[in-house]
Amino acid sequence: MAFSTNQNFIFVLFLFFFILKTSASLTNHSSPDGLLPFARKHVIIINKLVTLATLIVHCRNKGDDLGVISLQHLARFHFRFRVNLRKTTKYTCSFEWPGNTATFDIFRADRDDNPRSKYGVCSECIWSIYEPAPCRDRRDGGQPQCFPWAS
Repeated sequence: MAFSTNQNFIFVLFLFFFILKTSASLTNHSSPDGLLPFARKHVIIINKLVTLATLIVHCRNKGDDLGVISLQHLARFHFRFRVNLRKTTKYTCSFEWPGNTATFDIFRADRDDNPRSKYGVCSECIWSIYEPAPCRDRRDGGQPQCFPWAS
């Protein structure tokens, strides 16, 4: 009896994920990013300061401090994680360069892992950091999406 119940549960679970993946592909999503919990994410931060200055980056979320990183011009810093079940994952970074300090939410699940967001879902979120604004680069080579600094 218990074996039959487990078998039915596994079948229903498999069917659910199959339907979810199929429906995602029918709505012009190439992957189920943004639809399934625990989606893998890869954030890349690139120093593109026009002044060619060194950029000091410090990223953290509620339970993870990634430490202080020093980036020369065009150098990259990256990290990987999974979005939490409640889709409230957020990484905030502080950025320093000579004479300036700014902060920005480099990843917010509501913006970067939400198919209904006007910015779209990114599984690889590439950020170019400029003096006036952080900009999320588009994988298709289109115009980057720039955002105001939080502070």
